[in-house]
Amino acid sequence: MKLPGAEIFPDELELRLKTALANRGRDYHPRTRHVHDDKSPRFINRLIFSESPYLLQHAHNPVNWFAFGDDAFSLAKALNRPILLSIGYATCHWCHVMEEESFEDEEIAAFLNQHYVCIKVDREERPDVDAIYMAATQAISGHGGWPMTVWLKPDQRPFYAATYFPARDGDRGMHTGFLTMLRHLAEAYHQDPDSIDHAALQIKEALKQQFAAPAGASIPKRELISKAMDLFRSRFDWTHGGTRGAPKFPSTIPVRLLLREYFHSGQKDLLDMALLTLKKISQGGINDHIGGGFHRYSVDERWLVPHFEKMLYDNALLVMSYVEAYQVSHDESLKVTALETLRYIMREMTSSAGGFFSATDADSGSDAGHNDEGLFFSWTPQELSKHLKPHDAAVVAAYYGVSDSGNFEGRSVLHKSKEISEIAKIFSCTESQIAAIITNAKNALYQARAKRHHPLRDEKIITAWNGLMISAFAKAGFAFNEPDFINHARHAAAFILKTLKPDQWLRRFFRQSASEQLGFLDDYAFLIAGFLDLYEADGEEEWLAEAIKLDRILEREFEDAEHGGFFMTSTQHKELIAREKPHSDGAEPSGNSVAILNLLRLHQFCDEQNYKYRAEKALEAFSKSLTQYSMSSSEMLIALDFYWSSPQQIAIVSEKNSSRELFLTELRTRFLPHCVKAIVEEKACAQHLIPWLQHKTVSNHQSTAFVCSEGECKLPVTNAQDFREQLGRRF
Repeated sequence: MKLPGAEIFPDELELRLKTALANRGRDYHPRTRHVHDDKSPRFINRLIFSESPYLLQHAHNPVNWFAFGDDAFSLAKALNRPILLSIGYATCHWCHVMEEESFEDEEIAAFLNQHYVCIKVDREERPDVDAIYMAATQAISGHGGWPMTVWLKPDQRPFYAATYFPARDGDRGMHTGFLTMLRHLAEAYHQDPDSIDHAALQIKEALKQQFAAPAGASIPKRELISKAMDLFRSRFDWTHGGTRGAPKFPSTIPVRLLLREYFHSGQKDLLDMALLTLKKISQGGINDHIGGGFHRYSVDERWLVPHFEKMLYDNALLVMSYVEAYQVSHDESLKVTALETLRYIMREMTSSAGGFFSATDADSGSDAGHNDEGLFFSWTPQELSKHLKPHDAAVVAAYYGVSDSGNFEGRSVLHKSKEISEIAKIFSCTESQIAAIITNAKNALYQARAKRHHPLRDEKIITAWNGLMISAFAKAGFAFNEPDFINHARHAAAFILKTLKPDQWLRRFFRQSASEQLGFLDDYAFLIAGFLDLYEADGEEEWLAEAIKLDRILEREFEDAEHGGFFMTSTQHKELIAREKPHSDGAEPSGNSVAILNLLRLHQFCDEQNYKYRAEKALEAFSKSLTQYSMSSSEMLIALDFYWSSPQQIAIVSEKNSSRELFLTELRTRFLPHCVKAIVEEKACAQHLIPWLQHKTVSNHQSTAFVCSEGECKLPVTNAQDFREQLGRRF
């Protein structure tokens, strides 16, 4: 079991490693090419103790890996060695490539084990660590991504960083390989320590300045949103949607912000930008037309060929965009896309206990025993003919653009290449006949695809991402009158409270058991938003009460009471070399953006000025960066939009078992971005949480609607027409 180039493990550690491997059970399959004849692994390192799927993928590398923690830093200090920090995640394609090329290579492993202390980090488990060293990587190399490769001093300060390296000079057309970089930097560390220390000091100071957001003097005016819209217009791709160029990420165009500014200004081009983007995404190969759900991004400008991993957060955020766009436009195709996506999540990404899994891999296995990116999701004409009748196969090939030449490595990623009306003309059929053929074919191809080697599923249940998906199910369940969706959101919420909140503190993730890692800002902010959305969908007081409790922890443990805003880490987390106060959106919204909107919503629900005061202080804290970098802070602009609006407080009060559907139908079909909703029974009214529900009673035993704003309420109404007029204009 001795790792190449490493000291022999002490007997006690050797026994713990073997015991941990045995405890994995018969279903555990070591991910390594270094195996004995009986398929048992030749190597085991300390990552075998982890519950992170990503770390476990590296538990049988010949590298002497450590998890991020004091043991590794103390050893590096004692040995006077630099640290090689490698950060990635379980479904990352290029992380797998670097593992296979470098971390499974015994020569490279031996050099690492002799000259470095090596640390592996799962970015999804430790977003705080990832954020710090991603900022360092971007500052040093000008770009970032995963796998992230960072060289540190034992005091955690980085002195060099990059992303993927091929193993050796000349590999993949790159001049300098990983092994050469390891040699050069190890030599510099010992022979020129002053230069290394100077670089580390400069980078640490740069990080501190970057993370200390310059406070502004006042809350930005609403006109800032209009200026941001001009920037998005200037970069918009009017042919394919999204921003011009490639690759294309769904998050680069903030559809929900566009819809709000359209609601405010009536500028139709903003609606056109949102709808075009969503339709092109749903038609492209980034959408899994057979199984549902969205891949992470498109490598081209047409949304055609995706990077095939599927992330829970992307799907949650896109569903919310499709729901709101449907409420604005009433375009049924948008509703269908949202429904198909959530049904995929229910079918393939939900644990038996109710929580949502994190992701599926970009790679899928093959019968040849190796991994192939996209093999699971792509098709050939011959494969269609194998599973469909000849006429149906021809229809599907024409509709989804399947050809002999293909569009991805000789195979075809399905995309809607033609409208059903065009296909009907080509095949002399009615549109309903073509639609039926496609529906039946999708079912048949789904069954056929199920027999292929599936991509790895990362079964971590991350609190923050579950909060996003709870919001998606709650919003869609309410808008589309789908009780199963709301029940799904309830089950996930109950799972989080039962399993990932064993005491007053949230935990970051669950896999077989709750991790010891305390939750971060995103976990609290996204879950609070999910609970607020669920309360608005089903009216159960528990969700609002839990949102209030979680916000109290944010206020006490995460909030910068002096300057405003929230740190990513709480006072309970171990101190790192910098403490980030995130404000820019990435693939996910920033925790501060969501937290500010939560505060503004809680203010409308609870009528406590402290919520509004804290939101205002945060907006002031980020005003300078928000003004300078508005395109990367679209979620905070949504909060700013809410702040400068005059939100409505809408209550539907009914007697037990009485119908309120006339009112709910009106609410379901409207886009109401500036309101809070309370749908309650008269005798079970959460008046102790929502003061403005006091004295709101039914009239003449009929369900009654109340519409209030800025402390004034309109007359209670019992019919849909009056309610419709009180809500105001609709699209």
